[in-house]
Amino acid sequence: MRIRSLGVIDDAVVELSPGFTAVTGETGAGKTMVVTSLGLLLGGRADPALVRIGAKAAVVEGRIVLSPGAPAALRAEEAGAELDEGALLISRTVSAEGRSRAHVGGRSVPVGLLAELADELVAVHGQTDQQGLLRPARQRQALDRYAGDAVAVPLEKYAGAYRRLRAVAVELEEITTRARERAQEADLLRFGLDEIAALEPLPGEDAELAAEAERLGHAESLASAAQAAHGALAGDVEDPEGVDANTLVAGAHRALESVRAHDPVLGALADRIGELGILLADVAGELAGYADDLDADPLRLAAVEERRAALTQLVRKYGDADGGLAAVLEWAERGSKRLLELDGDDERIGELTAERDGLRAELSLLAQALTDARTEAAERFAADVTAELASLAMPHARVTFDIRQAPDAEGVEVGGRPVAYGPSGADEVELLLAPHPGAQPRPIAKGASGGELSRVMLAVEVVFAGSDPVPTYLFDEVDAGVGGKAAVEVGRRLAKLARSAQVVVVTHLPQVAAFADRQLLVEKTVDGSVTRSGVTVLEGEDRIRELSRMLAGQEDSQTARAHAEELLAAARADA
Repeated sequence: MRIRSLGVIDDAVVELSPGFTAVTGETGAGKTMVVTSLGLLLGGRADPALVRIGAKAAVVEGRIVLSPGAPAALRAEEAGAELDEGALLISRTVSAEGRSRAHVGGRSVPVGLLAELADELVAVHGQTDQQGLLRPARQRQALDRYAGDAVAVPLEKYAGAYRRLRAVAVELEEITTRARERAQEADLLRFGLDEIAALEPLPGEDAELAAEAERLGHAESLASAAQAAHGALAGDVEDPEGVDANTLVAGAHRALESVRAHDPVLGALADRIGELGILLADVAGELAGYADDLDADPLRLAAVEERRAALTQLVRKYGDADGGLAAVLEWAERGSKRLLELDGDDERIGELTAERDGLRAELSLLAQALTDARTEAAERFAADVTAELASLAMPHARVTFDIRQAPDAEGVEVGGRPVAYGPSGADEVELLLAPHPGAQPRPIAKGASGGELSRVMLAVEVVFAGSDPVPTYLFDEVDAGVGGKAAVEVGRRLAKLARSAQVVVVTHLPQVAAFADRQLLVEKTVDGSVTRSGVTVLEGEDRIRELSRMLAGQEDSQTARAHAEELLAAARADA
């Protein structure tokens, strides 16, 4: 892995061993930057504050060797990446402005792809994980992760039933708590629908009534105008000597008809005048009929105006001025549908109550199945952690799990008693430690000293590492608080784990570093006003000097050197 312009590191190459690599150095030298660099390659958050002052961007590049057909290789190839003789080249760039870019196998990819690959490549275990594991909720998650499909399968079924139960409960509560409001809404709808039904309005009726009212209101003038027009067209019976349009047109037609044989043009005009006469006769007839049929009944006019006033009141209450009566009819249609919904609440409440009871019964069985699966996994998990503690100089310590259900009168029944249930089941899980024979098991946050707590957490992490199907494990100072013989056992245990996987440990303990196949020194130098750190592979005399510094703070101390040589010799003999 190559690191450029990241924090105090200007330009460094980190050469990791296939087995156990220990990263050491003074506090503040930049060991954390090595972990941060790996985190960036694994899709971690890009923080522009990490970019070295004066640089435009920080760059981390890594070369990861993959086994043929590895899931990470297949996923990378799906994204268009190319492997370099079985190795995957990954790079991550973080600019000082905060922009981030990722490349996998020569192809630009979303940063999210790095996180997908990380799940198959590296398991990171650090002090943050330790502190998190002190919380019971995280301990339950840890147990579920250890159990694998034995818990994951019933948990998925339980979670689905739980989500549906919550949705049913919310809907049921909404219907029941709003019963009064919904009843009031139904009453208002019924009143409005009854009021509309009593009038029985018809589509377009308001426009027809308006036209009729206009006609009835001017009946006399309309009749007078029709009669005058009829007289002008067909003659006035009271003035038989008067000249009318029909008589004049008929005279014109006769005049042309007598000479049409001599000129076709006049013949054509005679035909058109004949048609005009027919049209005048038709219009005159319709005018006569209109005048005869015109109803000037004031009672009918009053009835029309009364009907119009009633419809206008409906429009004012249930429609709008633009939509008119059509808006009222639309409101009635929507109101009818809504009233059916509201009237169906009682039936819906019955359906939801039955479904809720059925889901509670189902949840009870699923919760019990979860408890059984966790209990079985907890016995194996506790036995594995206890065995690890024996390898970490705690031969008499015993780890157990307390799995219990908090009582809740409103909860679902598990094992015959009502308990509280949540999205992950009804179980409260807590890791207990009895550090020596005769001691009562207590929660690890209360029952362990600092050194014991670190070893318990390391044991848990090692057990996780054994269950994680990944080729590389990174431990970031999980040995904090450990010293002496226990530190030697920590180093021995990590070396044993490195026989089957690649292990990278950031440590301050010489007893742990001595067991490493390769030791890397992160060292800070100051040149004037410029501070930079580099990474060096330690071998031979240089490694002894670093172990001496870690032991006594003095690289040239003969006693520390002797102790460092002894540590290295013991570690090699143990291997």
